[in-house]
Amino acid sequence: MDAVIEQTRVGEAQLRCTLLRQPGLSPAALFVHGWDGSSADDFERVGRLGALGMTCAAFDQRGHGDDGGEHDSVTRQQALADLIEVYDWLASQPQLDADRIGVVGFSYGGYLAALLTAQRPLSWLALRSPALYPDRGWRVPKVELKRERDLRRYREQTLSPAQNEALLACSRFRGPVLLVRSECDERLPRQVADNYAAAFGQAHALETQVLEGADHALTDPRLRQAYNDRLVAWAMRLA
Repeated sequence: MDAVIEQTRVGEAQLRCTLLRQPGLSPAALFVHGWDGSSADDFERVGRLGALGMTCAAFDQRGHGDDGGEHDSVTRQQALADLIEVYDWLASQPQLDADRIGVVGFSYGGYLAALLTAQRPLSWLALRSPALYPDRGWRVPKVELKRERDLRRYREQTLSPAQNEALLACSRFRGPVLLVRSECDERLPRQVADNYAAAFGQAHALETQVLEGADHALTDPRLRQAYNDRLVAWAMRLA
């Protein structure tokens, strides 16, 4: 039997989810897109990790994809609660090894994935250009945080796990981690990636990579393909 692609709605917010289901017992990967993105951003990666035998799920965050009505009001609290619901839904799927679920997160999705490690057991973590936000304003709409003038200055600081909840969660994570940053990231200063790398002190294995010449969104198709290739090569070693 071949893998089957299904679509459904999950959780209180009825988030649109795409599931690539394997025919037998399998590990799983949950994809979390960035702000202003959608699950479609990850479809190629879903297919490629699915080809490795993983059950894969991608979803549209609240206020994204086809349903953008809450885009300007959704908070980080709501986004994390939604992610937890999607994770629980994925973990409940039949013929899935719930002890081998990992997360692939980009930018805002990487930040949420880091926070998820404190809430649910993850087998592994793959973060590309994970964002970082101050802990304050947890219930403030995320778009308002983006407009804060001091956000860039905050991200340029050397921060310890004691100073940020996402970094604190990372400091307690014990699985393997892939951390990728873009060399020419116009949105996130290098210090953000350095803070994440320093936080993963207890990770089973930490692999850091730099995509040379890449911008934040990987607008160059060749560099986007290069990242996909690196992710697949890393994931092949997880078995």
